[in-house]
Amino acid sequence: MNQKMFQEEIVKFLPKRLRACFMTLEDTELSNLQEIRLRVGRPMNLIFDDADSFLGKSGLCFDPTNGEIILEDDIGQTILFLCNHSMYALDEELRQGFITISGGHRVGFVGRGVIKDGMIHRIKEFSGINFRITREVKGCADRIIPYLIKEKKDIHNTLIVSPPRCGKTTMLRDLIRQLSNGYSSIPGFKIGVVDERSEIGGSFQGIFRHDLGIRTDLLDHCPKSEGMYLLIRSMSPEVIATDEIGSAQDVAAIQEAANAGIRLITTVHGRDLEELLKRPVLKKLLKNNIFTRIVFLSHREGAGTIEKIFDENLSNIPLSVNYLDVKERVFYG
Repeated sequence: MNQKMFQEEIVKFLPKRLRACFMTLEDTELSNLQEIRLRVGRPMNLIFDDADSFLGKSGLCFDPTNGEIILEDDIGQTILFLCNHSMYALDEELRQGFITISGGHRVGFVGRGVIKDGMIHRIKEFSGINFRITREVKGCADRIIPYLIKEKKDIHNTLIVSPPRCGKTTMLRDLIRQLSNGYSSIPGFKIGVVDERSEIGGSFQGIFRHDLGIRTDLLDHCPKSEGMYLLIRSMSPEVIATDEIGSAQDVAAIQEAANAGIRLITTVHGRDLEELLKRPVLKKLLKNNIFTRIVFLSHREGAGTIEKIFDENLSNIPLSVNYLDVKERVFYG
């Protein structure tokens, strides 16, 4: 991302005094930026792939006392810019704690939760905002696709696992693109994507901004389980892809899709196999051999480091250095 694009997609939502700070950043720094965190009474915090820094009028700094302190009014102005001065227009999104802006970037909020019927009805009296920068990394899935192909026109049901900020959504996005367009001598698949939080396609006003391939249909801002059933009924997908499964409803929909002969690609938060097996919902999927490939990512050598790949019997598949050269393991996303 260059400075011009950054200004047009993200910085325009910030108060003037904060915008000036970002003019000090180089394009190389912006290309590695992952998050912009604004917290009332705290210095502006920037998260890069391999560093945690602060930003002030003189540029990046590691000393928080030199970072620009965020005022309550800064948060208020940013919220108004994001909702175009109409809080009502974003009422549904604010209930979920985030919105998606042009370019597919996700903006999260914290503050005082208003509880209704035991659930968060909305968030008010905002105390913090987090801009999560999304980007495409075309080709990052090259390293895992050879392990996911079963035979011509067939792939393994695949679960991608990692802790936060380790690149699983970026990997998923490129995997969808390549399988939709066609990989090597394998023709493309019809892929249905359920993008509950608008992170995979980066949809804005109904149109997805990221390249998900030429045979992909995207259902945006829809609960995963309901979305999977809808796609099965209406779009005849060969593959269904979604992000961050976890509920019993998700599991039921995944089993329904698998029983219908539809291939599945999805992600989940986790660090290792032992951790997944301690979660009853996921344990059920793994013990029933729904997923025949389980890919673990980490941040050990940068976001997207491929650690291990397991088969349906939870046996470790040896990784070929031909596919996973160390220099090719790292990407930013």
